[in-house]
Parts: sequence; structure tokens; C-alpha cells
Amino acid sequence: MEPSLPASDSSQYSKGTANSVPTTFHHDRLSQKLTWHISPAELITISNGTVIAVLHNSDHDPSSLTTPRDGDSEEYAILHIETKTKTFNSTTLTNPPTDFLLANPPLKHLPAHLSSNIHIIISTHSGTGLAPSFSTSTLLPILHALQIPQTTFTIHTTTSPDTITFLAQTIFLPHALTGQSQTIILLSGDGGVLDLINVLNPTVCNNKNNGGATYCPPTIALLPLGSGNALANSLLPTADQTCGLSTLIHGRPHALPILKARFSPGSRLLVDEAKHSESLRVLNDRGEGTIYGAVVFSWGFHATLVADSDTAAYRKFGAERFLMAAKEALFPADGSEPHQYEAKITLFKRHKPSSDPLRDTEERGTITSTPLPKTTYSYVLTTLVSQLEKGFTISPASKPLDRQLRLIHFGPLGGEQSMRLMDLAYAGGKHVGEEMVGYEEVEGLRIEFKEGDGRWRRVCVDGKIIMVEEDGWAEVWRDQWSMIDVLADPRHIPSE
Repeated sequence: MEPSLPASDSSQYSKGTANSVPTTFHHDRLSQKLTWHISPAELITISNGTVIAVLHNSDHDPSSLTTPRDGDSEEYAILHIETKTKTFNSTTLTNPPTDFLLANPPLKHLPAHLSSNIHIIISTHSGTGLAPSFSTSTLLPILHALQIPQTTFTIHTTTSPDTITFLAQTIFLPHALTGQSQTIILLSGDGGVLDLINVLNPTVCNNKNNGGATYCPPTIALLPLGSGNALANSLLPTADQTCGLSTLIHGRPHALPILKARFSPGSRLLVDEAKHSESLRVLNDRGEGTIYGAVVFSWGFHATLVADSDTAAYRKFGAERFLMAAKEALFPADGSEPHQYEAKITLFKRHKPSSDPLRDTEERGTITSTPLPKTTYSYVLTTLVSQLEKGFTISPASKPLDRQLRLIHFGPLGGEQSMRLMDLAYAGGKHVGEEMVGYEEVEGLRIEFKEGDGRWRRVCVDGKIIMVEEDGWAEVWRDQWSMIDVLADPRHIPSE
């Protein structure tokens, strides 16, 4: 006798088999879970958020599944993730509940971006180093289950911090410039994306391709295996527990919004735990440097904690490293107050439509500059995304791929007050409702530094740290171009 199953208005039941064993399925629309017993004491659960894909194990067209029939005994392979181990599993079901199939429609055919010219980049040192094992235990078995031939994809394993840059220069950029489609499955964090976009950037691509007439943007799929994974956490559905694998299969490509940071001559990129530095790409004959990003440009507390935690000792803690460094910055060991950062900041904003049609026509597109009244700050951050790490909602108004740069800033605060604001960010972005926090849309901003110690002139762009020269400056602008597409949930792609 089977154990009794719960009943409610959101419940649906069906009799079928799981891995050839007869059972009764229960799907609950509210919890989005499919359950069945394999013994009186053992309940199996598949949450909708763990489903990567449903494959129709029959010869006829799975599109007939729009209205499944009672008693339908057709067979389905459910590809899903085991949440505790992040490993791949495939479960064969017959006659699962209709609601489960409607929530997880069977895959009709492989998407175009998985048909050919696929590159898999395994970033060995991203985050806590899980990318190699995830590739072996999860990604490659899924590609096999989808019957994607090994001849279709090439695996690249990073051997140095420059591997992704090298691949972009020698493979991805030449192919894009000659109009070849290519998909890059990135087992990395935000740094891997940054490496790609700083090779496949608007200046390089347009200059080499006479304006980009034949340029074909590569499509990147984000499998978030870094520390913060801001871009992936902001793009992937909240309920997703597949590490981006569901979006790899069901997502659609869309232009990835980017920002462009400019720096005064002499600014240097810090590398190798800040033991060394490198020149930035020179933008013009004045010696100004530039770097592109897709997530964040910050100065002050955020840039300091990212820079200070970018060591092997910290990285082993994953995203936890940021909280550890934050506490050290906000509560110095000598008992002093946290540093207050000095600079002159100017905001650049685009004219908003007015009620006067004539005036609006004349001023549409005009960008105005407005100096901020403060000269001392704790926190200055501009971003294109909503979350800097999972659950840390720095910009609650940001929507996936909306191309809008937003600024969050506040003046001098003690450690306790700053930590309270960070806690509010973890509570769904409630910090932006505090009177002391500035939160606004911008086209860009300029920082003119008034700090003598170089430690307080460090700027963060997507995890990279740039040291600005004394009396130097830095700017960030929302860039109108994008030379890379990113796979996103179709529900998250903005209407044009």
C-alpha cells in the first residue's frame, strides 16, 4: 500500500513509473515540486528549479504535449541537478502530472547556439576551484544526454590568468570578425566575462571591421562558478538551481550591456595580489587608459574590500571573502574609524522628457553635468546589474539587460551604520530607501581624487583593481555598443 499523499487545490496526481518502477506522482503548483515514494519511508523530490531539460523519449513530435491526456504512458527523461552535490542526474518517468510537463515543456529541438562551434572554458582558479569537477560530473554528461557530438565542442582549460584573453585574441575575435557564429560556455565568474569583453570591445571590433558590417557577436553562456557571480545572479531566474544549465538550453541570446571606464595617464592595473602592475590599454594620445566592464565600477569601501580580499588566502572562502574583508575595513583592528574617502565627483545625466513638447524636442539627448555637494564619501558604486552576489541586491531597480547605469553612494559613516546598510541590501535592496543613501540613474560620472595614499585611490571594475595616480581622475560611462551576446531567460529579455 502506497503512503497517502497530500491533497490541495494546487495538487495534481498521476499514476506512472519512475525508472520503470510503478508509483503515484504528486505535483504541487505552489511549491513547484514533483514527488513520489520509492518506499513507504523514502520520498523522492524534483523541484522545478532543478530541472535542466525534459526530453521526450518517443519518435513522435513532442509538440503534442500542449494538452497531455489522462492515461498517457509516454516516456520522458528528466535531466536535473542534485542540489546538494551540484551533480547531474537523469530520471525516466512515464505519465508524470500534466502540470509538471506544462511547467517544464519537453525540448522539441536543440537551440541553434548548441548546434556547432561550441567552446567550453574551464576556469580552474575561479571561486573555490569547482569548475573542473563541475565540467566532468555535470556539464559533459548533460551534453552527452542531449546527443551533442564531441566534434561540436572544444574544451579549453585555463593555465594562467591570461588564458581567456589569449583565447579571445586568437580564436573568438578572428571568428567574430569574419562573421562566424560561436558559443562560449563559460565556467567562471565575472572576471572571465571581463577578459572577453576587453578583447571583443567596440573600439577594437569596429576599427578592425570597418564599422562591424560582417561582425557576428559570440554568444556566451554563464555557468556561475566564481566568487560573486554578479552578472549570472542578476540574469538567471531567482528560482534557478541548475547553475545556469537550464538557461544554456532554453535561453535566447541578447546583447550584453557594457560600461566603459577611463583613467588619467599613469593609472595601472594591479595584478598578482597587487605585487605587480600593468599598463591599461591606451585610449588616446593623451595617455588615458581604458577598461570595459559589464557589472560594476566602484571606489571607496566596495573597491577596498574587493582589492583587499583578492588573495589566495581569502579566495578559498568563496563569496564569504567579501563579508570577511568588509568587517576588517569597517572595524579596523586598531580600533579607529573606517577610512573616509575624499574626492570631487561629477554626475552626468541625460535630459528627461518634459511636459513641453518643443523644449523636449530641443533638449532630448542632452547630457548635463552636476557636481555632488559632498567631498567625503564611504561608498560610491555604479552598476548595470541588480545583485553583486546572490541575495545582495545593490540596485533593486535594475532589470536584466536594461542597459541603465545606476549610482549608489553615501557619505561618511561609522562601521555599525555601514554594516546596517549592507544588511539592508541583503534584505532585498532596502538600503536604497534610507535617507542617507543616494540612488539614481546616470549616464556616467567622474571622480577627481584628493587622496595622498594610493590605497584609497583604488578603483574596482568587475573585480579588477586599478590604481590611479595622485591627483588623477577616473570616469565611467554607459557604452552604447555591445560586441557580445549573452544567453538569458526569454522572460527576462526586454522588448525592443
